[in-house]
Amino acid sequence: MAWHIAKFEHLSVQTLYQILKLRVDVFVVEQACAYPELDGKDCLDDSRHVWFQSEVGDILAYARILPAGASYLHPAIGRVIVASASRGKGLAQELMQLAVAYCQQTWPGKPVDIGAQHHLLAFYQGVGFEAISEVYLEDGIPHIDMRLQP
Repeated sequence: MAWHIAKFEHLSVQTLYQILKLRVDVFVVEQACAYPELDGKDCLDDSRHVWFQSEVGDILAYARILPAGASYLHPAIGRVIVASASRGKGLAQELMQLAVAYCQQTWPGKPVDIGAQHHLLAFYQGVGFEAISEVYLEDGIPHIDMRLQP
């Protein structure tokens, strides 16, 4: 079992398929949200994919890191997910710590932004993010913009 960080072009076809399947399974199917999951940001030059892979090769947790200007004014972490069978085991906390550390190393002194589902506000506050917007609907789900200051 191991954590990985890679650019789009360094993802194997199998890994890419598993990442996209997990994202669709959670965001489109589980959350009943019809939206354009493939948004063209996965393959940006400075985008990175962070995932945790089990011993048998299943992807259990994932996040996408985007450079400043791709979604927000600052570098951002998004598409944060843990497979339903692996929730409650601390993977989300580890995932966010790894993603934040990558952002801080890659873009030192820059804030990190996220668009969080509102029901996860306390989780992201626990990682150090602070709310910077009012609650808004995105694809029918309450969200809030949050920022981690350097």
